[in-house]
Amino acid sequence: MNDILLLKLGEIVLKGLNRRSFEQKLVGNVRRRLLGLGNFRVSCMQSTIYVEPEDDTADMDAAFEAMQDVFGIVKISRAAACEKDRDAIVRLAVDYLKEDMLRAKSFKVESKRSDKRFPMTSIQLSQYVGGELAEAFPNCAVDVHDPELVVNIEIRDLAAYVHAAPVDGAGGMPVGCNGIAVSLLSGGIDSPVSTYMIAKRGVRLIPVHFFSFPYTSQQAKEKVIELGRILTAYCGSMTLEVVPFTHIQEEIRDKCPEEFFTLIMRRFMMRIASSIAERTGARAIVTGENLGQVASQTMEAMAVTQAVTALPVLQPLIGMDKEEIVRAARKIGTFDTSILPYEDCCTVFTPRHPKTRPHTEEIERAEAALDVDALVREALDGIEQIRL
Repeated sequence: MNDILLLKLGEIVLKGLNRRSFEQKLVGNVRRRLLGLGNFRVSCMQSTIYVEPEDDTADMDAAFEAMQDVFGIVKISRAAACEKDRDAIVRLAVDYLKEDMLRAKSFKVESKRSDKRFPMTSIQLSQYVGGELAEAFPNCAVDVHDPELVVNIEIRDLAAYVHAAPVDGAGGMPVGCNGIAVSLLSGGIDSPVSTYMIAKRGVRLIPVHFFSFPYTSQQAKEKVIELGRILTAYCGSMTLEVVPFTHIQEEIRDKCPEEFFTLIMRRFMMRIASSIAERTGARAIVTGENLGQVASQTMEAMAVTQAVTALPVLQPLIGMDKEEIVRAARKIGTFDTSILPYEDCCTVFTPRHPKTRPHTEEIERAEAALDVDALVREALDGIEQIRL
C-alpha cells in the first residue's frame, strides 16, 4: 500500500504570477524539515505537496507530526494511493480505513475530482463508495449530516487518494518568502510568541539576546538557547546572536538618571539590533512589546525607544492581552521554559519610578553622559553566535 502525506497549501494559492516562487520556498522548507526522518520524495502539483516515502527508512509517523509545524500548510492528510478506478478505490478504502470504520458509529464519503477525465462525478463516486463501505461495515451507519467519520477521496492527475479527515496545519506563509528580520529574544513569555508570529508571516528570523553576566546567570542564557531551539520547529534553523550587555547597563546605572534606565537600555538594544540587521541583510526589528503592559511600553516610551532606528519595528503582540499571549505560548511549547526562574537583562537595574511619558529630547540629554558609539561597538565586537 502506497502511504503518502498530502499537504494542502494555504494563502499562497491566491498569489499571481509569482506563486511558483512561494511554492518552491515551501517545498524547500518541507524537505529541510524531513531531514533525519528518512528518505522522502517531495513534489508539488495542484496546490498540494506530496510527501512519499522512498524506502523503509522513512518514518511516516514522525513526518506527519513534523509537517504540522511547517508554515504555509493549512491541512495535512495521511493517505493511500491507487489507480483511478472506482473498484480499486473501494478496495483501498476498505483496507486502509478498516480500523477507523470499525471504531466509528457513522460515516459519509466526500469526493473531489480535480481530474475531470474521471468518468464519474464527485457525487456519483461518493454514493458508489459509500454504498460499498456500508455493505463492508454494516455496524457503521451512513450519516451525511453529522458523521463521526468522513472518508475523503481525491481524484488527482497521478492517482486516486483515500484518507480520513485531515488535521490542521500551521497556516501562514513559508518561512523565508517575506525577507529577514532581527527578533529581540528575552527569556520571558512574550518575545518567543512574537518571534513565532512573525515567522508565520514568512519571515526568516535572526534572534538577538542581550546577556548581562554576572547579573544574569548562565542558566538564564541556557534558557534562551532552549527557547530558540523550540522555535526552530517553526522558524527553521537560526543563529542566536548573544550580545554582551553588562558594561552598557553599568554605564547607564552610573551616569544616567534612574527614571530613564530602562528607556536608555532599550534604545541601546535598538541600535545594536539595527547594526546586526545591517550586517545580516535584515529589513526589520521584531519585539514582544504589548501596549501598556509595563512602563516602557506606553506609546510615548515606544516612540522614544524606536527613534534611534530607521528600520520598521514589528510588534505582533501590541494589541493582545496577557492571557492571549500565555495561551499562544502554551500552544507553541515555549511557556514552560519561559517561566523557569532565571531572569534576563531587562530585570537588571530596574528603576523604582520609571518614566512613562518621556520625551525624546530629555532622553537624548541623559544619554549625552555616555559614549554611545563606543559602547555599541564594544557590544557588537563581543557577540557570541550560537547555531540553533
